[in-house]
Amino acid sequence: MTYCIAVSLKDGLVLTSDSRTNAGIDNVSIYGKMHPFCTASDRKIVLLSAGNLATTQAVIDQLKRDMKEETEVNLDTVNYLSEAAAYLGRISVEKQRRHVDAGQSSFNPSATFILAGQIGQEPHGAYLIYPEGNCITTSRQTPYLQIGENKYGKPVLDRFLKIDTSLHEAGRCCLISMDSTMRSNASVGAPVELLIYHRDTLILDEYYCFQEDNEYLSKIRKMWHEKLKEAFATLPQFSKEDSRPLPGCI
Repeated sequence: MTYCIAVSLKDGLVLTSDSRTNAGIDNVSIYGKMHPFCTASDRKIVLLSAGNLATTQAVIDQLKRDMKEETEVNLDTVNYLSEAAAYLGRISVEKQRRHVDAGQSSFNPSATFILAGQIGQEPHGAYLIYPEGNCITTSRQTPYLQIGENKYGKPVLDRFLKIDTSLHEAGRCCLISMDSTMRSNASVGAPVELLIYHRDTLILDEYYCFQEDNEYLSKIRKMWHEKLKEAFATLPQFSKEDSRPLPGCI
C-alpha cells in the first residue's frame, strides 16, 4: 500500500508521496512513488503511482522507451495533459492485461496513477488514472486527488485546501495528511517526497525528501498532535440534563 496526493491550485501544483512498498509484514521495501520525466523543454510531467509495483515499473519503462524511440504518441508529442492521461491509461491497461492473459489468476496487477504537470501555455493540472484506464481531474471545489491509502488523510485536505490556498500552505497540509495516514496505517511510511511546482515556470526546482527522523517533519507532527489535544480539551461539554431514556427500552 502507499499514499500519494496531488493538489492543483491557482498558483501551481503540490505533489506528495510516501516510499513504502508492503508485500507482507515481513517484506517491506522502500521505492519512490514520485516519477519525474525528462521531457521536452516546453513541458514538465510528473507521475505518482500506487498499486502493483511490477505494473508500475513496466508502465514507466514503456513511457520512457516511447520518448526515446520517438513513437508517434509519447509524452513529448501530446498537446494536452488530458491526452497524456489517456495515453498513460492505455499503456497501464495493456501491461495489466499481459499478467491476466498469462493465467496468473491469483495475481492482482492493478495500478493507479496521478499524472500532473504543464504543457506549453496550457493550464497546469493533475489527472487520476484508474486501473481501467479512465481518468478524472480536479475541480475548484475539490482541488486535490489521492491514490492509495487515502481515507486517513482526507479530512484535513477537505478542511483546509481551497483553490486559492498558497502552495506552501498546501504543502504543509499535505504533510499533515501524510503524517495522519502513517500514524494509522503501518503500510505507509517515510521517506516522504514533496514537490512544489510554480505555474508557467516549467521548472521542477522545489523538491523535498523527508526521512522518518527529519527535524521539520518531527516538529510539525508534534505541534499538530498537541494543538489537536488542546482543541479537543476546549470543546463544549454535552449535559446529562439534555438526555432522555433510550426509545423502546423500559
